[in-house]
Amino acid sequence: MMEIILNEAVDVGRSVLKDGSVATYIPELAKADPSALAVAYCGLDGRVCSAGDTGTKVTVQSISKIASLGLALEIRGEEALFSRVGAEPSADPFNSIMRLEMRAPHRPQNPLINSGAILILSLLPFNDSSERLDAVLETMRRMSGNEGLRVNEAVAASEKETSDRNRSLGYFLRSVGAMEGDVENILDSYFRQCAIECVVEDLAVMGATLADGGVNPLTGRRIFTERNALILRALMMTCGLYDGSGDFAVRVGFPSKSGVGGGIMGSVAGRAGVAVAGPALDERGNSIGGIRVLEELSKTLSLRVL
Repeated sequence: MMEIILNEAVDVGRSVLKDGSVATYIPELAKADPSALAVAYCGLDGRVCSAGDTGTKVTVQSISKIASLGLALEIRGEEALFSRVGAEPSADPFNSIMRLEMRAPHRPQNPLINSGAILILSLLPFNDSSERLDAVLETMRRMSGNEGLRVNEAVAASEKETSDRNRSLGYFLRSVGAMEGDVENILDSYFRQCAIECVVEDLAVMGATLADGGVNPLTGRRIFTERNALILRALMMTCGLYDGSGDFAVRVGFPSKSGVGGGIMGSVAGRAGVAVAGPALDERGNSIGGIRVLEELSKTLSLRVL
C-alpha cells in the first residue's frame, strides 16, 4: 500500500519538474539530471519504502547543517550556541549578507542560513578542518545508519572554487568579532560537509532519527538527546526552507530541511522520516518536484503537524 502511495506522489511531482532547473552556480551541480525524482518513507519501526528514481545520488548541501548543529548542541549545549546565533526565521536568501551587516549585534538570524552554519562550525572544538569534517560526517553516518557515506570531492572542489559569497560571510563575521578562528580552515570543513553524498533512503532515515526523539530506528542508537532533537525539528519547521519556509509550512506542514543538491529531509515526530531527492529547483533553491511530492504525501498520509 505504501509503495502505491509513494509512486502516485512521485507521478504528481513529475508534473512540475519542467518548471524548475538545476543549480548552476556550483558547476558540478549543473551536471545533475533535472528529470530525476525519488521519495522515501522510514517509519519508526525502521522499515524503509521508496519510489521513483531511487538510485539518484545527491549531495546533502544545506541538509548537512542539521548534523553539524546537532553535534554542536550535544557538545556545547543550547545556551552556549544561542548566545552566538539567533533562532529566528529569515525572509532573506540563504546566502544573504545584508541583514547580517545591518543588524546589531552582528549575529546570524538562525543556524540554518549560511552565515549561521559557518559560525556553528567555528564553535566545534576542533582546530583542524579534517577533524571537524570527520566529526560531522560521522554524525551523519550515525543519523542515517549508513557507514558508507562519503564526500563527493569533485563537488567539494567546485564549491570551494565558486564560494566568494560564503568567504565574505566568514570574513565579515570575524571582522566584527562574531566568530573566531581561521576562516579558510572553517570554510574548508563547510564546503566538504555540504558535498557529502547520499541517496533518498539515507535522508528518510535521518528524518526518522529526529522523529524518534534522536534515536536511529534502524540501529537503535541514540544520536541526539530528546531535547536536541526537538530543537532541530523546531528550527527545521521555521527555517528549514529559508525564505520559502512559511509557504512550505502552509502547503506541507511538517519540519523539513532542504539543500540545493535537490534533497529535502522531512521529520514527523512520533511517525516517520520522509525525504525526497529531485535536483530541479524552484526560484528559492528548493526541489520543485520534491515539494509537490511532500505536499501530496502530507494530504494522503495526514502528516501535518500544524
